[in-house]
Amino acid sequence: MRSIRFSFFVFPFAITTLYAQVVKSDGPKPQFEVATVRPNNSGEPNSSIRIQPGGRLTGTNQTLRSLIRNAFNAQPYQMVGGPEWMESDHFDITAKAADADLDAKGMMPGPQFMLRLQSLLEDRFKMVTHWETREMPVYALVVAMQGQLGPKLKPHAGDCDRGGVGGTPPKSGCGTRASMTPTSAKVTGSGISMESFARNLAGATGRNLVDKTGLAGGYDLELEFTPDQSPDTTGPSLFTAIQEQLGLKLESQRAPVEVLVIDNVERPTPD
Repeated sequence: MRSIRFSFFVFPFAITTLYAQVVKSDGPKPQFEVATVRPNNSGEPNSSIRIQPGGRLTGTNQTLRSLIRNAFNAQPYQMVGGPEWMESDHFDITAKAADADLDAKGMMPGPQFMLRLQSLLEDRFKMVTHWETREMPVYALVVAMQGQLGPKLKPHAGDCDRGGVGGTPPKSGCGTRASMTPTSAKVTGSGISMESFARNLAGATGRNLVDKTGLAGGYDLELEFTPDQSPDTTGPSLFTAIQEQLGLKLESQRAPVEVLVIDNVERPTPD
């Protein structure tokens, strides 16, 4: 089974929905204490990027485009520009934050890792970027029938609403989990907001997905569908499953979307 990581970083405690927004900084960005970048010419199809205790970040067989996506918590449709080798060249990176920047448990909020990764890319890949807003096709997540939710979408009875606030880890058991085989996909959520659900599901639609459900608070959900590329056409598509299982639907619209424009990148010197 191949795991879909809707949140790009993998934390030790769970595969969860962590942050609903891109990660930016208007001021000076923090840096890793030490970092190495090396080409990966293995030809292996698998890649990973992990945050580990002790302030460590490890990326294996990563493309530069993937690294930039992770550094800004951006979706593919939000990235514009850059040379072709950003998607063909692969790299291994290892980095460590200073011990003084970690908490008593040797951990650091995810956004702080992302800002340090941005600094690393700016230093080693000479990355220059800027944000701008462009009119693009989007999907709006709405309630299919007002006052009626689907059988697999229910208000959360616990207390997940404070998890993940201010860069703190989500509470145990709260968040989103996703898995995928060539013929099926499954997403489960516990105590997640519709904003977070829309943000995480956007990667499966290829467009920005805006929450317009009007549903406040946390929800538990379970969504199963057949991926578009699957040879099995007997299962429900994503669009059908959302309506039948959750009582929601995706409406095609156009709206302003914030995009990350890649002005410059260069191949790094290995170390």
